[in-house]
Amino acid sequence: MDPFEREARRIRLAYEEYARDLTYAGKWSLDNPGNRAIVEERESLLRQMLREHGFWPLTPFRILDVGCGTGTTLARVAEWGARPENLVGIDLLPERIAQARKRHPDIAFYVGNAAEAPFPPESFDLVFVFTVFSSIFDDRLAHAVARKIWHVLASGGAVVWYDLRYPNPFNRKVRPITRSKIRELFPEAHADLRPATLIPPVARHFPALYPYLARIRPLKGHYLGILRKR
Repeated sequence: MDPFEREARRIRLAYEEYARDLTYAGKWSLDNPGNRAIVEERESLLRQMLREHGFWPLTPFRILDVGCGTGTTLARVAEWGARPENLVGIDLLPERIAQARKRHPDIAFYVGNAAEAPFPPESFDLVFVFTVFSSIFDDRLAHAVARKIWHVLASGGAVVWYDLRYPNPFNRKVRPITRSKIRELFPEAHADLRPATLIPPVARHFPALYPYLARIRPLKGHYLGILRKR
């Protein structure tokens, strides 16, 4: 089996296992106020950063979501003003794409490995990669995905990054992506990376304290970033 396909298969199996695990789904339910606080903080900071970097309003921009899942992020940016006809998602899992197409029929979705995405050069202004690279253990595939993202990203555009910066002791299916690793993946990018998201187990157990604990930089478990292509 091709090494890329072997790693893609491992990732598919990991996400299929997540889907079967009812406790995992419940852990991330927005019924938990800590989870809601995570989403609200991330979205607020993301809108702020998009404005700061000149990507607001979203109306004119072509947007790709790599690892789009069921289309939640693309639906959200459509609510923020992006045109549905400018939105595209790609994901490894056919069942997720089937759900995405059913929920959001006005957005284009594709099943596939992002390293082999069938998009022309410079065809997107923004490429979202939310918790994608932490799931890729094979560095060759990670670099291939990053190269493809850079290839389809237009000059002046940006990768919109959100991923783990710390190991997760409760989930061996993911790994942290440090600042140095991000620079290695996207060596030509002008990166604005900011710590974000109170460590999720802490957020879920102490939701009332979220606004205070989230000010403590070491307790922020992810990076949210804009990686510009000049």
